[in-house]
Amino acid sequence: MTRKALTAGLVAMVSLVAFEYVAVAIAMPVVADDLGGIELYGLAFSGAMAAGVVGTVLGGRWADLRGPLAPLWTGVAAFVAGLTLAGTAPSMEVLIAGRLVQGFGGALVNVALYVVVARVYPEELHPKIFSLFATAWVVPSMVGPGIVGAIVDVLDWRWVFLLVPFLTVVGGLLLLRGLAGQPVRGGQGTSAPGFGAMLGWAAVTAVAAGLMQYGSNGQVVLLVIGLVILAVALPRLLPAGTLRAARGLPAVVVLRGLATGALFAAEVIIPLMLINGRGLSPLWAGIALTGGAVTWSFASWLQGREVFSQITNLRLGAAMLATGVLLMGVVTFAAVPVALAYPSWIVAGFGMGLIYPTLSVLTLELSEPGEEGANSSALQVGESVFSVVAVAVTSALFTAVGSGYWAVFAAALVMALAGLAIAPRAVRVAVPALKGA
Repeated sequence: MTRKALTAGLVAMVSLVAFEYVAVAIAMPVVADDLGGIELYGLAFSGAMAAGVVGTVLGGRWADLRGPLAPLWTGVAAFVAGLTLAGTAPSMEVLIAGRLVQGFGGALVNVALYVVVARVYPEELHPKIFSLFATAWVVPSMVGPGIVGAIVDVLDWRWVFLLVPFLTVVGGLLLLRGLAGQPVRGGQGTSAPGFGAMLGWAAVTAVAAGLMQYGSNGQVVLLVIGLVILAVALPRLLPAGTLRAARGLPAVVVLRGLATGALFAAEVIIPLMLINGRGLSPLWAGIALTGGAVTWSFASWLQGREVFSQITNLRLGAAMLATGVLLMGVVTFAAVPVALAYPSWIVAGFGMGLIYPTLSVLTLELSEPGEEGANSSALQVGESVFSVVAVAVTSALFTAVGSGYWAVFAAALVMALAGLAIAPRAVRVAVPALKGA
């Protein structure tokens, strides 16, 4: 019964962080119109992302050294405080401050939950738990737009921020009950040589990613500067050999980054392409993305029941993601029926549902005791930064070729195919026993 309460609490926390991520994106145009400061619109997103990178790095090492409880509850408190500050903000500047605190807290929560899973659940249950986590991220993208729209229309945009803290308290109480008596206290030490420098590199990485976001709007100099800084800073936050996709954990981190980067780069442009390029209404364009969210959730459920092997999940998932991106790219041409968009993203979503939770499971499998937090942190930092780079570069390509939808999908396809190529390197290879042993 205690573990059921713990699972429910974990899923509730993931769902709340995910819902707020979706909700802010939907409500922000109304927020900016009400508070003014439209020139700060992008900072409301990039600032939260930057704080999240720092929170992820801090939370991972903190959880390894002292156990996951301190970063978890600190993260919950910061998440609630940030939402409350944003919901009561009298100006755009104060709202951005709230978003910084919220992003930092949400990142602490996410990485601490990975360590809780590693400490409490036996390895054979990890696929099921991470399938639940994946679903908890996907479902808000399906139901969130309607809920947020109703809140903004019936109440006020401020309640998009202010309702979630109440739900977070309920989820926190459930999680607190589930954690009682579980082996989550204590860590592997009291010091972490070089950790201060790592936090510094995390801050540099966050700033560089923010520069790339701003540079994607046609400011090529900022884009290039951000990319150069990332090339120096990011490797210091990831396992050695990550940028060359060395076998094991480095390949896991790269594959997660390539897959999410390919998906998000395409998803950013799909509504624009379907509405402005192919003449669909916003409703029907949104339905195309919803189909992918549904199959992502279903494939995650299959992964949790270990229907396929890990290598099959990764190879099949990457192949389906590449196929979906390719087919959606074909839809950009007027001679192709626009109806192809719907099965295209259904295929892509199914592929991500196989890949995403499998890589979470592999991260814990490939981690030595006491390294789960640091490695989970690396996985999430890699995912965030790769996605920012992918969206920034493809947005710049889109502008450079003159509203070139095809260029975005071509770049996303290259990323998906690169992921397919390195997928076998991400799976742990069993070492055969020596004869006579």
